[in-house]
Amino acid sequence: MTVNRVLHIIAGSFIMISLALGHYINPWFYAFTFFVGANLFQSGFTNWCLMADILRKLGLKDEL
Repeated sequence: MTVNRVLHIIAGSFIMISLALGHYINPWFYAFTFFVGANLFQSGFTNWCLMADILRKLGLKDEL
């Protein structure tokens, strides 16, 4: 798998989990959803994402 695919899987999972936690446990979990969305938003402008850097250091390759 590539960095981009794993990054999308992680971001989507974090959003779905935090939405479920916000609905069933505590509405403050929605703040985590906002954080993930804000990170995706800023990475669209800056072309930098901390999670992508971490995945690269773990050995995942970029798309060719």
